[in-house]
Amino acid sequence: MEIGFVVNAEPVTVRVEPRRTLVDCLREDLGLTGSHVGCEQGVCGACTVLLDGEAVRGCLVLAVQAEGLEVLTVEGLATGATLSPLQQAFEDHFALQCGYCTPGFLISASALLRRQPDPSREQVRSMLSGNICRCTGYDTIVDAVISAARR
Repeated sequence: MEIGFVVNAEPVTVRVEPRRTLVDCLREDLGLTGSHVGCEQGVCGACTVLLDGEAVRGCLVLAVQAEGLEVLTVEGLATGATLSPLQQAFEDHFALQCGYCTPGFLISASALLRRQPDPSREQVRSMLSGNICRCTGYDTIVDAVISAARR
């Protein structure tokens, strides 16, 4: 079936099977490979995108559910080659290592900062609890989000 939605401020139309997940559509049909497929059960957070401003697991949302909505992926955070303040804070605070989970953290943190522009460390930690990282100790990620909020 053919569906239309907006991805990173660009309208798109794509033909998908009704059972195709949003993350598979983004990666395979639209070439937006920033959102990663991890557990495919909504647990790890690597596939997190914003759907009409709300953080959702792209592996649990069907592409057809995005019909007429706005999707923001990690590719949409930067403006050209200029990193967003949040992305820059992640770089400045060395808040990533292997990078596999980073897109999910960036999108989840972006959703938090939209709702709560000046979050406490506890609010950031609560947000982080939905994303799994096997490389960092999470402290640098918390520092980066707090730093971005202050910018």
